[in-house]
Amino acid sequence: MAGPGPGAAGRTGAVSRAWWGQCSSGADEAPPTNWLHGSLHLALSFGAEWNEVGQADRFARQSLRHLGQVCRSSGHRSAGDALESFSRRHDIFHAMAISMDLPASGFRFFVSVYRGESERAFSELEAMVFGEFCQHLMQLWQQRVWESLGLSQAGEGDQRALCDAQGRLIYLGRSVAQTLARHLNNWQGEVLPGEWLDSGPAPRLLPLGAREALRVQRQGELLALSLGPATAGPLPPRELAVAWRFAQGQSHKAIALELGLSPATVRTYLRDAYQRLGVDNRVALIHRLAALDGGAAS
Repeated sequence: MAGPGPGAAGRTGAVSRAWWGQCSSGADEAPPTNWLHGSLHLALSFGAEWNEVGQADRFARQSLRHLGQVCRSSGHRSAGDALESFSRRHDIFHAMAISMDLPASGFRFFVSVYRGESERAFSELEAMVFGEFCQHLMQLWQQRVWESLGLSQAGEGDQRALCDAQGRLIYLGRSVAQTLARHLNNWQGEVLPGEWLDSGPAPRLLPLGAREALRVQRQGELLALSLGPATAGPLPPRELAVAWRFAQGQSHKAIALELGLSPATVRTYLRDAYQRLGVDNRVALIHRLAALDGGAAS
């Protein structure tokens, strides 16, 4: 693919190449599109290049149709000149991939590994181990994402995103992806703008046009993003930060430590948030905050 050139694949000890991320399904004759990706020993432009030829990639469509199953292929992609050129340019001769559903996000999750023409094809045993590993990895990854975003397994995640401190996206909901594509020129679904990352402990709004905004909130070492209207919510930022953390199960002491506040201040903010939202217990607070998110997303 892009890190090592075509000749590198045939050298002894050549490093395997891989590509993973989130993509649309390519249903209803629409081309499959990559929205978020990571890679190993591939060019940074690989995802953008593939989006140009993905319509003709029969192997990718096969994987997206057979969710949870490992698909293998050997031979250069020859469905069209552009795809074959892409295949030969990145020395993709042997491919193995698995795609899985991400119902909360509106996307599919995929993992693909590749070998060059001078290397051997993927074996049945390798496919079995690859499938088991990816299924396990998917479960752990989704659990971590869901916990960080405060979602249940059945929760709606298409209005949410999650990234690390450097802005590298870990999870991306479909509505967020489509909004970012409209407002960020030449965005390739990998890293958020650096100016968005200077987020203190309190949530803040990043306007995207006149009507939409992203709310950015720290979740430990990560940043959680949610899509909503470009208007302030019913709580001041510090009260909202405390209320969200308390609703997610954190103690007064833990919230105080994370936000740089005293436990007494945390209790004051929480008391004021209860009054503003008209609730009197944690369960009611959870439902009220969820309703606010739902209203912001509609």
